[in-house]
Amino acid sequence: MQWRIKPVLPVSKLIGAVAVVVLAFAFAGIDPVRWALAAVLVVALLVWALRDLLRPVRLAADDEGVTVVTGFLGRRRLAWGQIERVRVDRRTHRGLRSEFLEVDAGDAIYIFSANDLGALPDDVAASLSDLRIA
Repeated sequence: MQWRIKPVLPVSKLIGAVAVVVLAFAFAGIDPVRWALAAVLVVALLVWALRDLLRPVRLAADDEGVTVVTGFLGRRRLAWGQIERVRVDRRTHRGLRSEFLEVDAGDAIYIFSANDLGALPDDVAASLSDLRIA
């Protein structure tokens, strides 16, 4: 089983980069500081979108364990025996509710949002539980 980011995310980041360029042309004038800030923001958005395009699968699982994305483009394979706990962390802050899937491997905790997984964390946690038992 694989869980990947929602396709709309890299598209949104690319649209954001284009919007920054348009806004820079409209409002930056000849100010080099504004152009530099716009350039940094555009590059950051493009790199972020590129990561989503190169590694869309954030979490994969099979009978032997899970594979998680680490860092910018890295991967780490975890056997089921290395995973101490899989749970959904729910928090409410200032009226906003957030849910994250946590995969606790002892030496590291991997956290995934619904946007990272393209599915609800509860559904992914249930699927992982079923795979782990099987």
